[in-house]
Amino acid sequence: MTDTTEPVSARRRRSRDQLLAVLAEHDAVSRADLSRLTGLSRSAVGACVASLLADGLVSEGAALSGASGRGRKAHVVRLRSVSGVVAGIDFGHSHITAAAATATGEILAECSEELDVDGRPTQALDAASSLVGRALAEAGHELDDVLGIAAGIPGPLDVRTQTVRAPTILSDWVGLDPADELSRRLGQPVAVGNDADMGARGERAYGAGQGLDDFLYIKASHGIGAGIVLGGRTYRGSTGIAGEIGHTQLPGATSWCRCGSRGCLETVVSLTQVRRQLIHVLKTGPASGPMAVPPLSELEPDSAAARVITDAGRTVGRVLADLVNCLNPAAIILGGELGTAGRPLVLGVRESVDRYAQPAGAQAVSVRSGRLGSRAELFGALATAVRQRSAVSAAADSGRLG
Repeated sequence: MTDTTEPVSARRRRSRDQLLAVLAEHDAVSRADLSRLTGLSRSAVGACVASLLADGLVSEGAALSGASGRGRKAHVVRLRSVSGVVAGIDFGHSHITAAAATATGEILAECSEELDVDGRPTQALDAASSLVGRALAEAGHELDDVLGIAAGIPGPLDVRTQTVRAPTILSDWVGLDPADELSRRLGQPVAVGNDADMGARGERAYGAGQGLDDFLYIKASHGIGAGIVLGGRTYRGSTGIAGEIGHTQLPGATSWCRCGSRGCLETVVSLTQVRRQLIHVLKTGPASGPMAVPPLSELEPDSAAARVITDAGRTVGRVLADLVNCLNPAAIILGGELGTAGRPLVLGVRESVDRYAQPAGAQAVSVRSGRLGSRAELFGALATAVRQRSAVSAAADSGRLG
């Protein structure tokens, strides 16, 4: 009879790799959660953590304040941060921003450019690589100094092929592999993800999502998308289009959407639509255009303009109430340009969630504004670059030391 038992050394290395992969997706994880997320026994997790601690690949200490509630603070395991510089790229529909930052998320330099990203993919990719170079130069670094690069794009990526597939969103990008395109231009591997997912990572690493393992991040801008975090990991769905809530159809809405359907959420509530309503309410006149609308963060709380934002929040909240029933998140974090409106938008979303979600789910979920504003996606790209580089470094060392 042939002995098919896996060698002990190979089994231990596989277990270490499983832990490193989970830690790359999380900021900090308890030993109990490592066991739950990997399926390894607690004794196996304990042995792996001890080995990784001995090799200097991870650290273990108390959880961040607020992450474990009252009482004794849980101890959590983290990947040790690498030192050096990383780069992040945020592709909007009409702008690109790149930043150079330390491995702790401190931005050293940032550059932006206005551009038709949706309709000019080649130029957008060229501009992004140029902006990365400029940001690094302003920070006193070169591309050879970079430990990791990540980018967020405003459309769904097929998780199986890493290509843009949706024919109605970023239609001129269909068939492109943005990670490969950017990697060729920059001469280094680039991690690419959906912008709402990046926003969720940014808020979880540096903003309103710290300490949360189950939440929805809503990027409300020219379109509306959701970054979904479940069990501490980004949920993308089977092909990568999870969170496209902007194309949820609303009863009674009839406007055509770019996706080819009528009455999608983003045809009723988007930055463009809200600005049109604000122009009318503020009586700035059609000749003044959208630029006459003050920053949403400066609207008076009890003004007619704030009521427009609250009504938009009610509409978005009606869709989110169904997600609360399905996913039972701990929080809804509102981001994007509309998210900067703050309290008026929160009040509208809160009202609809309380009205339409099941009471148990509604009571369990908090609704809050993001702390990072419209820069959450950029910070998410930086956090992704840091975590991926830390995981790669740890995995390489694990292979040498294991």
